[in-house]
Amino acid sequence: MADSEEHRLIAERRRKLDELRDRGNAYPNDVQPSDQAADLHARYGEQDAQTLAASGDHVSVAGRMMAKRVMGRSSFAVIEDVSGRIQLFVERDTLAEGVYQSFKSWDVGDIVAAEGGMYRTNKGELSIRVDQLRLVTKSLRPLPDKFHGLSDQELRYRQRYVDLIMNDDSRQVFRSRSALVSFARAHLEAQGFLEVETPMMQPVPGGAVARPFTTHHNTLDMQLYLRIAPELYLKRLIVGGLHKVYEINRSFRNEGISTQHNPEFTMLELYWAFADYKDIMTLTEDLIRGASQALHGTARISYQGQELDLEQDFQRISLEESITHFNPAIDPGRLRDSDYLRQQLDERETRYEDNYGAGKLLTELFEKSVEEKLLQPTFIVSYPTEVSPLSRQNDADPFVTDRFELFIGGREIANGFSELNDPEEQAQRFRAQAELKADGDDEAMFFDADYIRALEYGMPPAGGLGVGIDRLVMLLTDSASIRDVLLFPLLRPE
Repeated sequence: MADSEEHRLIAERRRKLDELRDRGNAYPNDVQPSDQAADLHARYGEQDAQTLAASGDHVSVAGRMMAKRVMGRSSFAVIEDVSGRIQLFVERDTLAEGVYQSFKSWDVGDIVAAEGGMYRTNKGELSIRVDQLRLVTKSLRPLPDKFHGLSDQELRYRQRYVDLIMNDDSRQVFRSRSALVSFARAHLEAQGFLEVETPMMQPVPGGAVARPFTTHHNTLDMQLYLRIAPELYLKRLIVGGLHKVYEINRSFRNEGISTQHNPEFTMLELYWAFADYKDIMTLTEDLIRGASQALHGTARISYQGQELDLEQDFQRISLEESITHFNPAIDPGRLRDSDYLRQQLDERETRYEDNYGAGKLLTELFEKSVEEKLLQPTFIVSYPTEVSPLSRQNDADPFVTDRFELFIGGREIANGFSELNDPEEQAQRFRAQAELKADGDDEAMFFDADYIRALEYGMPPAGGLGVGIDRLVMLLTDSASIRDVLLFPLLRPE
């Protein structure tokens, strides 16, 4: 729609609003519909015209008018409420004087309330034969053309309210998101996990390798950080004796934006005392399979044209084994040789820093040559200690930790490990991270002295898990971009 035409339509609607104001309250707040469209279809959808007429039932609905067809003494309109759509059959002679004439001037997009009896038209469409009709809210802006909808993808993100009005697929994505979170809560609480809340503003950010957002508290005159993960606070609770805790949390990382990344995102993070990373893998597998069943009634789904089987046992393979599997020319005996790994990364035109050790180089090679090929659900285990500052080292092989990441559809969905509970080793790893930060690594961790103090009181052995809720919703709703599953993704200013 051209800007000039839109401005003309808005001006015309404002004129109508002025007329409503002149007649009294233009925005009434006493409308309480007793029925919803979906319930009416379920209750009356199979009844014929004679049965409907004989029932004498009287219903009331309210919703946005999505279509309107005016014909002399009678007209039709379609309204949409939270549950779906229902047609209104509007006749001049059944309404109070003047109401029908007013109705003819109402616009698509207006919110209306209607009462009447159930009726089936000559064409067989279930309708409400209206005997009372009110304009509840005047829409000042015209909706997009019903045949094209809101086709500009960025505009859909910016004006999510219009996208939700026009696009039932979008509404269904966010219904599914809510259902997923509800399932996760019920699933964990049935196993004895306690939901908790931890600080979003932290004096020392921790729990992940990421660049934080900073803010300032005026009264205390102190710099604070938006949390990058709740991990270190949740593990303090394990120290305190809350042995099964979880949080569905908003976290913030000052990083790039992509189809998989938004600076503000949602994670499910949990910790379980006297469990290890293998227990956590089993829990993760059950959680994701159960979520698919809850949303779709099946654990076999399609994602972006790829058939995925969440019903089968998820594959488990070490990071080093995955590299040799997908890169058969690589020498498996040199996967911890830094010079050899740099050569492999150079051949793949992959950047790395001079201070990367073999563990970090190995992880870069995995991300470059393996990650996107992991389509079916796969746990990659035994991540290098160098890139796992909070994970417990493997007893037999200190080069790696008892850690996994879960990949489905070529992207990471979850991260978990056996927790490091040795305060002296944790302090040493924090010091190593602090040295990296001093050398200019903005994503390296801070030294958290209070967390070390907590560990010194004794934390039982434990397993932990972080699941990216946004990515899991993407997977289970077949959404290509993280922006499709965030109601209000971060965008550049208009």
